[in-house]
Amino acid sequence: MTTLLLARHGLTPLTGPVLAGWTPEVHLSDAGRAQAEALALRLAPLELDAIVSSPLERCQETAQAIAGGRGAQVLTDERFGECRYGDWTGRPLAELAQDPLWPVVQTHPSAVTFPGGESLPSVQHRAVAAVREWNARLGPRAVYLVCSHGDVIKSIVADAMGLHLDQFQRIAADPASLTVIRYTPMRPFVLRLNDVGGDVTGLRPREGSEEEDGGENPTGSDAAVGGGSGTT
Repeated sequence: MTTLLLARHGLTPLTGPVLAGWTPEVHLSDAGRAQAEALALRLAPLELDAIVSSPLERCQETAQAIAGGRGAQVLTDERFGECRYGDWTGRPLAELAQDPLWPVVQTHPSAVTFPGGESLPSVQHRAVAAVREWNARLGPRAVYLVCSHGDVIKSIVADAMGLHLDQFQRIAADPASLTVIRYTPMRPFVLRLNDVGGDVTGLRPREGSEEEDGGENPTGSDAAVGGGSGTT
């Protein structure tokens, strides 16, 4: 049973007003660095078997903040890189909202290929394939972190929840948020979504527990079977 922590990068000067995409040299802002440091502090009690990042600077800097106090190496996987938005890259979102493709992106993203860029289904395919390969590489007892981008994280979550890609716009992934998915032999469980606070020590399965051995009860409660009705 492999546990994946998905961290979105912290804020940059372009986050919000501009679609940064693969624009080079987009670094964390002061607020983004503070977010990355706060996330690193939250994660400090949790042992991580690997830290993997998108190649883009804002993710590398967020991942390095998490790795720094551990003496760990940040591994880079381009498949976790941002969607290649092609001609949309670097344009203000207010301007893009007037483009005829915009409502399609919002309501029917599985049909979207960005002009001069990548399709959203291809983004999901490469990102989910990367997750599956890292799960196999690190093994069923691993807990690891991937630092990536909003649309990439949302597409991975949609896959884990068995949602069609057209539903992925209903998922949120805020800057420096944490999303946690546990992959079992039968199915994934989304343990946390867009989490921006709280203790993380319980995210590593207890040694010798059913979930650590690959069972189908990843939380230790009866919620996965009985709807969370408690012990009575």
